[in-house]
Amino acid sequence: MNRRHFLMSTAAVATGAITKGIASPNDTVRVACIGVHAQGNSHIRAYLGMPNVEIAAVCDVDENVLNMRLDQIEKAGRKRPASYFDLRKLLEDKNIDAISIATPNHWHTLQAIWGCQAGKDVYVEKPCSHNMFETRQIVAAKNKYNRIVQHGTNSRSTVALREAMQKIQEGVIGDVYMARAVVFKWRDTIGRKPVEPVPAGVHYDLWTGPAPKHEFTRNRFHYNWHWFWDYGNGDLGNQGIHEMDVARWGLGVQHPTLVSAMGGHFMFDDDQETPNTLNCQFEFTDGGRRKLLVFDLRHWMSNNEAGIGKHGPNDPNTVGNLFYGSKGYMAIDGYGSYKTYLGKSNEPGPTRSEGGSNWANFIAAVRSRKYDELNAPIEEGALSTQLVHLANISYRTGRTLHFDANKFEVTGDAEANKYFTRQYRAPYVVPQKV
Repeated sequence: MNRRHFLMSTAAVATGAITKGIASPNDTVRVACIGVHAQGNSHIRAYLGMPNVEIAAVCDVDENVLNMRLDQIEKAGRKRPASYFDLRKLLEDKNIDAISIATPNHWHTLQAIWGCQAGKDVYVEKPCSHNMFETRQIVAAKNKYNRIVQHGTNSRSTVALREAMQKIQEGVIGDVYMARAVVFKWRDTIGRKPVEPVPAGVHYDLWTGPAPKHEFTRNRFHYNWHWFWDYGNGDLGNQGIHEMDVARWGLGVQHPTLVSAMGGHFMFDDDQETPNTLNCQFEFTDGGRRKLLVFDLRHWMSNNEAGIGKHGPNDPNTVGNLFYGSKGYMAIDGYGSYKTYLGKSNEPGPTRSEGGSNWANFIAAVRSRKYDELNAPIEEGALSTQLVHLANISYRTGRTLHFDANKFEVTGDAEANKYFTRQYRAPYVVPQKV
């Protein structure tokens, strides 16, 4: 998936020129890939396909995965990168221009802050934080150290979706009052996995990082960490953040005033902690106009909606967005296309299908040193990530939240506000002051 161009926040635009530039478009940009098991391999493939971009280093706490990726890069005809299992050692290399982070969610903010402090530009996977507090700290670090920081909400660099947002702003479907984001993905049970010794080559203390230390199980490790609150944010913070970002972008809103989420973990009796079925509703009053965002998450067997998803008979997923306006509606497919339907008879309107590369957009901004050329700046990523956290907090407390963006708190709800941050495990502490 990929994404597009929206109005930058004034904070982002105000940063002006960025220091430590690449001399010319022909100079090599040296990138380090951090966390390369799953999505991190997509980072590697993206950079391997770019001219004048060198993967100078690879870092992963699982040396088995690390060595596999090093071999992969060599087989692609590239120089074997330097290898690390501890990011802090990698960041001592002054010749690395940027880091590209695809580690578990609980590491994203701290690693991005370390990267900024070390003078590196940063591409950080979605969601950019594990909790509300971190969404502000990652933006503060970008501003203090004057870095290029791109969020991994890839649809913001998709040509078709950028055009779709332009069409919405031009009023092709009229006055847009509601967005509906859907994530119907086939997710099988993860079962139950026993405690076992840490596998050879795995630096488990480094993997755990800021989170509480647990005994090792396979379900708390590669990929399935998504379904445990200590590391992930459920599918809402996995696939859902992409669609949440598209929905908020199309509505042209920032902070919700009311948030409500209801759901649970249905059908399977396994180790998963996060819900696999969830319905979330957000109310916005930006500019005095009331707008609604509805997010619907469910696993297993599901229906298709408005032609979104179902790419072939063997595709069980329906992932995308619907926007409803006074003149019609728009359907956006998570694969990078949109269609519009106008009037009472749903006459076909503008449509397009064309992708793009969020990584290429990042590298272009690293070269130009022009922050406003980013399609997915961290400020926008942080706003969308806050929706994920607020919805999860509503689910976990079992009640509607009244969010005060100015005070950055849930009004009159001490329990909800406790979820805004966590007790960090030393020395992996996200700082109060970056």
